[in-house]
Amino acid sequence: MSRRAIPVLLTPFTLIALTALPAQLNAEDWPQFLGPQRNGVSAETGLLRDFPAAGPKELWRKPLGVGMSSIAVSEGLAVTLFQDSSSQYVAAFDTKSGTQKWKTAVAPTFENAMGNGPRATPTIADGMVHVFTGEGILAQLQLADGKLIRTVNVPQSLGGRPAEYGVACSPLVSDGLVIVQAGCPRAATAAWNISSGELAWTAGAGNAGYSSPLLATLAGIPQLVVFNAGGAAGLNPKSGKMLWNFPFPTEYDCNTATPVQLSRDTLLISAGENHGSVILQISAAGAGVAVKSVWSSLGTDSQLRAEWQTPVIHDGCLYALDNQGSAGPITNLVCIRIADQKTLWKKNRFGKSNMILADGHLWITTMKGELILAAADPTEYREIARCTLIETTRQAPVISDGRLFLRDDKELICLDVKQ
Repeated sequence: MSRRAIPVLLTPFTLIALTALPAQLNAEDWPQFLGPQRNGVSAETGLLRDFPAAGPKELWRKPLGVGMSSIAVSEGLAVTLFQDSSSQYVAAFDTKSGTQKWKTAVAPTFENAMGNGPRATPTIADGMVHVFTGEGILAQLQLADGKLIRTVNVPQSLGGRPAEYGVACSPLVSDGLVIVQAGCPRAATAAWNISSGELAWTAGAGNAGYSSPLLATLAGIPQLVVFNAGGAAGLNPKSGKMLWNFPFPTEYDCNTATPVQLSRDTLLISAGENHGSVILQISAAGAGVAVKSVWSSLGTDSQLRAEWQTPVIHDGCLYALDNQGSAGPITNLVCIRIADQKTLWKKNRFGKSNMILADGHLWITTMKGELILAAADPTEYREIARCTLIETTRQAPVISDGRLFLRDDKELICLDVKQ
């Protein structure tokens, strides 16, 4: 195990730049997996600082169905995927009233030993919804009415097969392209033209690994960061050209958490199955791009083994869920200072959970259906409130316009979390 300090320290300006919302997005939108920047951070303020044992005020609760997909929110609609006994559906609900605006079938039911139903979160962009079903059908729908525009069975079209535990990549939209981890022998990643539906490019080869791609500017170079079964890579988002590649194979191909940008040129990748974490430094190298590991913590005594939960950043600290053992039941909540990689505290046996960061607080959902509010405090774990609102869930909460959305295999609920 190697633990070597990062040569580039974060500055306050860097942290502000990493958490600022793009100008074209409204602060209240959560239009894709992990929010506007795919970093699990909300820019909203004025949220609750505590709530009663029964939980925040419930605005509405609607019946749903089986699935692991989270919720995307834009233009007053909350969109998710679920399935019943016959089909996988995309459904949209009015964020204020909970009224179901539309429901569109996009694929047959999907069954898997690791859980049934769709896994990926919808992506909303430019009046369209893009979804990826459990077996790998990529579908495009109109946001306003749910009209199905087109579908493509990605594994079939590219000569592959669905990931062993189901397709989990949430689509990413960039410059008129919709991009997914295809996980095929001749196309690890693939992009389609949104307007024409034509295949735009493919890149790499090999299994998907269950992670979702990320757009980032590293060392001044805009790139698509992908984390597949074999490791991480940087691609030109317009052409798919490989910029850099870093091998990081994991047992059972479970590279699942989304990479996290730490500074202008550093990136964290982390995986469970007792694997661990590496910080990569990306740099321009002549006409190309170079990558190297500048810190690692690997193996059974690693500081961080993110199983399927993406860590979040606040004030120079990384808050993350560390899974102990090979897909084991023990999950710790940890706070790691980014500048020197020191673990500031660890809440042992916290439990399998997921979380986002909003208004200086961690909003956590446990697999037991609990909602937890905790301070993002580098000195100690400080829990403020906890309540049980739903049944078993793996989805992180979603915050949009002062509303918090949660779901399980039966219901979608909306809570008022404004002060």
